[in-house]
Amino acid sequence: MAMPVFEEYEPAVDCGCAGCAGQRRTAAVPPARRPGHRHRAARGAGRALLLVATAGVVLSCGAAQAAVAAAGSRIPRADTAAGPRPDTPQGQAGPLVGGGLPGAPAPGAPAGTTTRAAVIDRAKKWVAAEVPYDMTAYWSDGYRQDCSGFVSMAWGLGSNEWTGSLASFGTKIARADLQPGDILLFHNLADPGAGSHVTVFGGWTDSTHRHYLAYEQVRPHTRRATTPMAYWTDSSKYVAYRYKGLTGQADGSGTGTEFPGAGRFGPGADNAYVTRLGELLIAQGGRRFYRVGAGPLWTDADRRATQAFQRAQGWRGEEADGTPGPDTWELLLAGTGRKIPAATDAGADGTAGPAFPGRGCFRPGRSDSRIQLLGARLVKKGYGKHYASGPGPRWTEADRRNVEAFQRAQGWRGSEADGYPGPETWRRLFT
Repeated sequence: MAMPVFEEYEPAVDCGCAGCAGQRRTAAVPPARRPGHRHRAARGAGRALLLVATAGVVLSCGAAQAAVAAAGSRIPRADTAAGPRPDTPQGQAGPLVGGGLPGAPAPGAPAGTTTRAAVIDRAKKWVAAEVPYDMTAYWSDGYRQDCSGFVSMAWGLGSNEWTGSLASFGTKIARADLQPGDILLFHNLADPGAGSHVTVFGGWTDSTHRHYLAYEQVRPHTRRATTPMAYWTDSSKYVAYRYKGLTGQADGSGTGTEFPGAGRFGPGADNAYVTRLGELLIAQGGRRFYRVGAGPLWTDADRRATQAFQRAQGWRGEEADGTPGPDTWELLLAGTGRKIPAATDAGADGTAGPAFPGRGCFRPGRSDSRIQLLGARLVKKGYGKHYASGPGPRWTEADRRNVEAFQRAQGWRGSEADGYPGPETWRRLFT
C-alpha cells in the first residue's frame, strides 16, 4: 500500500482550528538557533505538524477547541494542590448560569443588599461542599468556580464578575477596618492571568492582626485557612473593599451593641461575635487565656476567659458557666465590669492561679517554691496520699506519683499521665 504523502502548508489566517492556530504561533516566534543546528527547529516543527495532521486534529477542532489550545498550560488542573502563590486564572464577567440564586439582582442593576452573616454563610457552603476550582465550570447556584466567581457568589451579585470588575461593587477601605464579609483584592493590570486573586475576609485570627481567616477559591477546591495579611505573595498589592450593598452592623460583624444570643457562642460556634468576645475579654485582663489572640472559632480559651470574667463580677453557679449572656455582653461592651484578676496564687474560690512555670521546673533534683505550691494544691484536691511528711520545695517521687494519680483521674493515660505536670494539668489543679 502506498504511503500517504504529507506536505507542509501555510496556516490560513482566518482558520480557528487548533492546528492552524498552533502553526501561526510557531511562525510568529522565531526559533532559537545555535551554530551547527540551523535546521533542527524547522525539522521539529515539521514533525509536530505531521503528528497533528495524522491525529485528525486539524479536521475536527472547532473554534472553542482552538481557544483551549491557545491557553496552553494556563488551563487549571483540578488535581493541582493549592500553593502559597495562587494559580487562579479566571473567566471574564458574565451572567449567572442556569438561573442563579432567587432574588439576585439582574446584571447591571444596582448592588442588592446583604448582611455580613449572609456573606460568610454563603462562603461556608462552598467550603463545606468542597467546590472544585474550574474557571470554565459553574456550580449549581450559577456562579463560576474560580476566585472571582466565588466572591460574586458570597456577595450575592446578580452576575459572575472578575478581579477587574469586583472593585466597582465595593468601597475601598483601610486594612485596619476589615470586618467579616469584606474582601482583599489584587488585580494584576499588567497580566490579569498571573497572580490576580481575591479572598473573603473572615476575621482576625490573632490580636496583632498579622493573620486572618480567608475564605477563597483555589485549587483543588474552596478552602478556609489562616492566611498572612494580606496574602502569601504580592501582599502589598492587595486592596481591601467593602460591599456597597452591606446593611446593618448587628448582623454577624461582631460590632453590634445588641446581645446576639447564646447560640452564637459555645462548642462549634464560628463567627465574628466570638472574635469580638475574645477581644473584649483580652481588654478586660484575659490575655493569658489566649495563645494566639481572639479568633472566630470558639475554643476552651473563650470559655475559661468568659468564666474568669463572670467570677470577677462575683457570680457563681450557672451565672459563671463560661457562656456569655446579655449581662456579660453588656458589661464587656461598656467596659464597666470588674477586670479579670491577674494570674496569682489561687484564692479561696479557685478563680485564678499562678502562671505555669514550664515543664523543666518539675524534674528530679530540682528545688523550687512552685513545686511546694503544686504539692499543696494536690493535697487540697485530695491527691496527696504518697506524701510521707507533706509537700516540700524539692521534687521527689512522691510528687510525681501524686501528679500521676491526678492525671489518671482526668481519664488520661500513657504519656498524658506520666506524673510530670504540663500546662493542662496545672490549669486543672488551680481552677
